[in-house]
Amino acid sequence: MKKRALLSVSDKSNLVPFAEGLDKLGYELISTGGTLKTLKEAGLPAKGVSEITNFDEILDGRVKTLHPYIHAGLLARRDEESHVKQLEERDITPIDVVVVNLYPFKETIAKEGVTEEDAIENIDIGGPTMLRSASKNFRDVTVVVDPSDYDAVLDNLGNNGGTVEFRKQLAAKVFRHTANYDAMIANYFVDITGEEDPETFTQTFEKVQSLRYGENPHQQAAFYKEGNVKGASIANAKQLHGKELSYNNIQDANAALEVVLEFPEQPAAVAVKHMNPCGVGIGDSISGAFEKAYAGDPVSIFGGIVALNREVDEATANQLKEIFLEIVIAPSFSERALEILTVKKNIRLLETPMQVNENDTKKVVSVIGGLLVQDRDNGKVLAEDIEVATDRKPDAKEIDELLFAWKVVKHVKSNAIVVAKGDQTLGVGAGQMNRVGAAGIAFEQAGEKAEGAVMASDAFFPMPDTVENAAKAGIKAIIQPGGSKRDQDSINECNKHGIAMVFTKMRHFKH
Repeated sequence: MKKRALLSVSDKSNLVPFAEGLDKLGYELISTGGTLKTLKEAGLPAKGVSEITNFDEILDGRVKTLHPYIHAGLLARRDEESHVKQLEERDITPIDVVVVNLYPFKETIAKEGVTEEDAIENIDIGGPTMLRSASKNFRDVTVVVDPSDYDAVLDNLGNNGGTVEFRKQLAAKVFRHTANYDAMIANYFVDITGEEDPETFTQTFEKVQSLRYGENPHQQAAFYKEGNVKGASIANAKQLHGKELSYNNIQDANAALEVVLEFPEQPAAVAVKHMNPCGVGIGDSISGAFEKAYAGDPVSIFGGIVALNREVDEATANQLKEIFLEIVIAPSFSERALEILTVKKNIRLLETPMQVNENDTKKVVSVIGGLLVQDRDNGKVLAEDIEVATDRKPDAKEIDELLFAWKVVKHVKSNAIVVAKGDQTLGVGAGQMNRVGAAGIAFEQAGEKAEGAVMASDAFFPMPDTVENAAKAGIKAIIQPGGSKRDQDSINECNKHGIAMVFTKMRHFKH
């Protein structure tokens, strides 16, 4: 039987040279729609699928390749005598090569203002069906979904028709591709139907890069991103300078980005070390904000990650260059800032928008054999939301300081305590087994600056001991969720020392 190749692609990059290669290898070319037009315009002897099936395209092209003459040609096993006999009886020619990529569903739903009708019309039916048929029969059929594989395919086909092992690898790639495609469609329908907890949870990601290793050198790792990620994200950040990001770099960079996004209204700077903020500052300028963040903990920032929510200008770049930093993240860098910072060979400079991705509503954590899925902690507390629990009420300045500290403590590992004054953090106690321990670390770091400062706790006080220590440190106001059966003990302790305390009625556990 003669060799036959079916080509039907939305991405026509390098299509003609590839088809010319197939023609030279003796393959009869069959095709559909725009692909057929492209091949004929290039002078290639391609036939339309309708000539093969003797059945015209119908339903505005929705049905054209869904036909036994196509799928029998794809699925017939060449080593099965009954299959070969049935093809001969019906005058069906086997299809040896399938080249298909799918309707641009991902690109369609990424468009602003896309309608449901447009999205649904870009759900490919015939393409995935042909790909799956060809991939199932990989022992006899070469299936191609990625134009980057064209040269390798021609080389393999030119070697006595190719190898089964190579065809198996291509088939595996196809099944990943169609799974990714179907997952995007499934998630689109989850969104438009408002399903909160579907019976199956489907996510799909595309590879950004292989990493040298994971958290430790003996762990293999790679970095993937969501298909249509928008807004602030390390996954779609543009790296302007520096060596490749590591696994830990990406973790820390994401932690810094999450904190700085809490302050969209003002220039803000965040320094992160081991996924915990070690210094946060806001100010009238990005240079001033960074100065405050640095002063919050000039020791821990060494070798850390800095995120800024305004363009890095010359003044800020001069501040940054004086410190050893792994990464600087910002929405942009001025030309002069780049000149200053790129002198440092190893610093990574990342550029990403600072708009929150409104579609990123779920957080996923892996456990052995499963996933935990929850809403992201997007909880906000405003001045009007807080409840004053003590005799002394905080004044307006103290309320601003408390709310600032509350935004930061949300991103600190539990048990978490943040000490702040004005528009900067002074001490951060993170990830301790008890709240008194976390507070002790924060007070020690703040030192004498804790006098007259405010304190935030990510969860309530089960005992008054944290308040006792806060009073000794000179804390003047506390913000915490409240809700303990023994809240009154802490309230009484605050009243005893003239400390104002407010409840948010919202906790921020971060395990």
